[in-house]
Amino acid sequence: MGSDSVPENLKARLKDSYDAIAERYTEWSIRTSDIRVGYLDKLLALLSPSHNDILEIGCGAGIPTTEKLLAHSPGFRITANDLSSSQIALGKKRLGEDVVGGGSRVTWIEGDMMQLDLPDGSFDVVLGFYTIQHLPRDEQSVMIRRVAKWLKPGGYMLINFPAQEDENVVMTGWMGEKGWVYHSGWGAEKYRQLVKETGLELVLDEVKQDNVKAEFLWIIGKKCEA
Repeated sequence: MGSDSVPENLKARLKDSYDAIAERYTEWSIRTSDIRVGYLDKLLALLSPSHNDILEIGCGAGIPTTEKLLAHSPGFRITANDLSSSQIALGKKRLGEDVVGGGSRVTWIEGDMMQLDLPDGSFDVVLGFYTIQHLPRDEQSVMIRRVAKWLKPGGYMLINFPAQEDENVVMTGWMGEKGWVYHSGWGAEKYRQLVKETGLELVLDEVKQDNVKAEFLWIIGKKCEA
């Protein structure tokens, strides 16, 4: 059941939780990666050789998504953002630190996705898997508009959204004693509306049950060419 109010210190509590369960969550992500990897494959099939600049919000430790992107194309340059410092540290250990003048093709940004300060038209692709539901609903609406602005003309968004409407739901003891998770959702029809309002074309729009028997709306949206 949800609540009428957003929990106090929401982002700090989420950070502490994902820091505490970082390794267990990464192991779980690997075991349950088939659905997200399947949709990522659908997106990759749409990209042209010029689609190289990718933003991933809620990247976790970069496994499996960032890792798969790096293996898919040597031209991909990835900006990977996550709230959890422990997840980012695991990602750097697995996939490499930033190296000036070469080396890693991943730029890691730790912090709240709502605090990202990125120029409009910076990315060919924006990805977000199992992450936007951790924002309060009003912030989700803002984030969808920002994603559309961050895309270059002809760029693609792939994000999954909670298919059911709910607000301010908290789960304790998730993946361990210190696991604390918050989620909210507008529901599938509202998310379709929010994405369309940005001007993005819905290339793919599917509701699918995931590995924990929750339903998510998967959307690939395309920004019109200049």
